[in-house]
Amino acid sequence: MGISPVLWQFLVKWLHNAALFPSEASTISPWMDAFYLFLIAMTVVGLVLVGALVFGFAIRYRKERNPVATQVEGSTLLEATWTIIPLAIFLMAFVWGALLYYRIYTPPPNSMNIYVVGKQWMWKSEHPGGQHEINALHVPTGTPVQLTIISQDVFHSFSIPDFRVKREAIPGRYTTVWFEATQPGTYHLFCTQYCGTQHSGMIGEVTVLSPTDYQKWLQQSDSGMSLAQNGERLFASMGCNACHSGTAAARGPNLAGVYGSKLTLTDGSQVLVNDAYIRDAILNPSQHVTAGFAPIMPTYKGQISEEGLIDLVEFIKNLQTNYRVQQTQMTSDSDQAAQPTPTAGQSEAVKP
Repeated sequence: MGISPVLWQFLVKWLHNAALFPSEASTISPWMDAFYLFLIAMTVVGLVLVGALVFGFAIRYRKERNPVATQVEGSTLLEATWTIIPLAIFLMAFVWGALLYYRIYTPPPNSMNIYVVGKQWMWKSEHPGGQHEINALHVPTGTPVQLTIISQDVFHSFSIPDFRVKREAIPGRYTTVWFEATQPGTYHLFCTQYCGTQHSGMIGEVTVLSPTDYQKWLQQSDSGMSLAQNGERLFASMGCNACHSGTAAARGPNLAGVYGSKLTLTDGSQVLVNDAYIRDAILNPSQHVTAGFAPIMPTYKGQISEEGLIDLVEFIKNLQTNYRVQQTQMTSDSDQAAQPTPTAGQSEAVKP
């Protein structure tokens, strides 16, 4: 980082103890702090230099010493110097910041994914195993954690200062950010985007545990159903398996193993099947018709909550075969066939 590790630790701890900087509790924190301190140093040096020149010129060329204005001729070397040096510094800051941005918003492939839903005025965290939290988030140390964030109503901003993490929660769109916690403890969670009258109360805590303690917490907080299992039940209850059965006669495309692949749509374009695409395809199916299929899927906008959409996304992400989908469809067809047929004298109101 340009300075000795001992001096860096002294500086960081002094800033933290003086309540000027949050603690460094993630792998990205030292890099963010180094960049931030570089910007501060650059600003201070520029301020001092410009201030000294203004003060010096004000003394040297004051009216008492120069009743008649002195004509100063231009200097090509001087003009090139004050153009090239600041340009080089600004370009270095740009490249440094761009590399940090790419690193912060590009999760590692092995990241553990946790969904976060913002709502006036709370944060709801959903773990793949089915654990749910309100205004709280439990994560392990030494593991990259990707947050897939969305808002249920207005704009929010998910911020953990000690991790140097901040990401907007946007209605109708997934955003992602990741971090790797390094120190067990409890850290503040804020909403940093004004979102209504109780914005200041939209706070929470992030609890960082050792990997062993985190596994214990998962077992103690187990709801009995994972997000994928909840999604499977919702998939069947809404009749999705009737069209997406994976058989040759199916009216909808096969969903098994589709996650992470590229689909060709009826207009010839190709799309990557990720979380955002699955969510949008459920809500706006007419805009995402797979080649070879008719646009017969109805929209489910307004019929499924954000939590339900997350469950469906997790189910489709983890769907590798159509065995359970077809078994569920066969069970549903058998139940319908077993229902008694109403006689002519029966009222239509008693039909299921």
